[in-house]
Amino acid sequence: EYLEHITSIGPRTTGSPENEIVTVRYLLEQIKLIEAQSNSLHRISVDVQRPTGSFSIDFLGGFTSYYDNITNVVVKLEPRDGAQHAVLANCHFDSVANSPGASDDAVSCSVMLEVLRVLSVSSEALHHAVIFLFNGAEENVLQASHGFITQHPWASLIRAFINLEAAGVGGKELVFQTGPENPWLVQAYVSAAKHPFASVVAQEVFQSGIIPSDTDFRIYRDFGNIPGIDLAFIENGYIYHTKYDTADRILTDSIQRAGDNILAVLKYLATSDMLPSSSKYRHGNMVFFDVLGLCVIAYPSRVGVILNCMVVTAVALYLGRKLLRPKHKTDTYRKDFFCALGITLISWFTSLVTVLILAVFVSLIGQSLSWYSHFYVSVCLYGTAAVAKIILIHTLAKKFYYVNASDRYLGEVFFDTSLCVHCVSLTALTYRGLCSAFISAVWVAFPLLTKLCVHKDLKQHGARGKFIAFYLLGMFIPYLYALYLIWAVFEMFTPILGRSGSEIPPDVVLASLLAGCTMTLSSYFISFVYLAESTRKTLLALTTVCAVTLLLVCGGAFFPYSSQPASPKPKRVFLQHVTRTFHGLDGNVTKRDSGIWINGFDYTGMSHITPHIPEINDTIRAHCEEDAPLCGFPWYLPVHFLIRKNWYLPAP
Repeated sequence: EYLEHITSIGPRTTGSPENEIVTVRYLLEQIKLIEAQSNSLHRISVDVQRPTGSFSIDFLGGFTSYYDNITNVVVKLEPRDGAQHAVLANCHFDSVANSPGASDDAVSCSVMLEVLRVLSVSSEALHHAVIFLFNGAEENVLQASHGFITQHPWASLIRAFINLEAAGVGGKELVFQTGPENPWLVQAYVSAAKHPFASVVAQEVFQSGIIPSDTDFRIYRDFGNIPGIDLAFIENGYIYHTKYDTADRILTDSIQRAGDNILAVLKYLATSDMLPSSSKYRHGNMVFFDVLGLCVIAYPSRVGVILNCMVVTAVALYLGRKLLRPKHKTDTYRKDFFCALGITLISWFTSLVTVLILAVFVSLIGQSLSWYSHFYVSVCLYGTAAVAKIILIHTLAKKFYYVNASDRYLGEVFFDTSLCVHCVSLTALTYRGLCSAFISAVWVAFPLLTKLCVHKDLKQHGARGKFIAFYLLGMFIPYLYALYLIWAVFEMFTPILGRSGSEIPPDVVLASLLAGCTMTLSSYFISFVYLAESTRKTLLALTTVCAVTLLLVCGGAFFPYSSQPASPKPKRVFLQHVTRTFHGLDGNVTKRDSGIWINGFDYTGMSHITPHIPEINDTIRAHCEEDAPLCGFPWYLPVHFLIRKNWYLPAP
């Protein structure tokens, strides 16, 4: 009900009556009803804040943001006798232009209203206050949260926060940022959340700046010096920030799941003995990851370093024994090992180069994003090419270099080579202090244990069914988790490539990701190339699939976008009707014009639109005014370096 009512108001841009008056009035009405039904154990205070201020932020190249009289609706739920410490829950009720903003972020505000209602009628007393901030200016770059944390009198009570965001529409809400430091917050989420979904990998990817986005988490961390947890819906990012982001597309299961988690974590924090003195527990980072959404494993990063070092030591002993004291059929193990290492690296390099050549070719002929609505196209085109190239290189090595070596011996050598490569990766990630090194640890520890367990059977009976069964069983955990992680990566990144600007070739990015996944997933199975009698049929099948897919892509068989009502994948185009007045340094007007300023948010620009609207063609490509800031165009955000291809159609 909350969600449907808020989205029925329509787009709620900051400063509009829909945002500043209608939505605020509705929130206050609902909060008043909740207060009337609340248990006498609790006290509810409500404040409408309208701050004015400014701040500088190092985002999208850096800029200064000024805001005036924006709106925050703040609710404090506390014990009847008051509280000196509080945990903050944050959402924003504003939306981007032309979007009802159901997932971003009306659903989070709806969840917070329901959590407020449930906590307020509870017969269980809270130890600390819970502050619910419904902020009305997030989309114009995090202004309302800054106004609250730097100016509101309740801000000094806050010891931790939970920020609710969205990068997609519905699905699971992912914990993708925590801290800084304060590992007790991760433990709180692990202990309390009923349906955990968290990944330190997502945290390190997001904080690296690869994803051109930011959240209120940054404001509370940098300007409030407060630790917190950042959650976001990540599924179906194709309709994020579009008119299709409607309430009916968010499943009730998704809302219930989010509500269960937020309620449990807030209740846990509001009764925690750690909250008042949270600064005492600010030490180190946490390694955390969920296991297929069933539970979350978390441990301090320093423990992770110890575990990683133990795994590296085990591999060093295993390989060192062979390299320093070879006891094989020949005394050439050391030579064969390093040759195998070279062949493996060559196969990976040529595989990457092959898919990049394909990606560049597809981009040059104007068929980028052919996989955007049909992800299987990317697998059939780039995935098969990557696998085929790796198999081909190893087949050639087996045929022309390892002519007289036994297949069983070669299988063992290449297994050891893959183990070494992953161990080097583990060492490098651990040295750089990255918590995501745990992935490499899994990819080293389980294969090593499997190898030690099945080595005797392989030596006695060869690569028979029993050996293969045990081998696959031992590899089950690393491969299952890798596939789970790969699903999450592509679930998030594929839609982003449809709004990443005109300068980044999406096919090159996706092809590189697929090549990397192929290298990882194939690493421990390359040994089967040397154990197999022939790879001819496999290579023929892979090459055929790749060639047929390439022909279809070149022929334009796969249109990138989709208008299917159930699952739209629209092209993003930004149109602004503008009037421009240019002034010289002396203040006099030097030029004046008006027109429709057109920006395509992906690499294809307007190539798919020009055939239908001939007026939008290369003859009206916008020219950069070198003497004017931002090339003389009214960029709302400084993203001109991401979108250099734009059009300017003269208009009254």
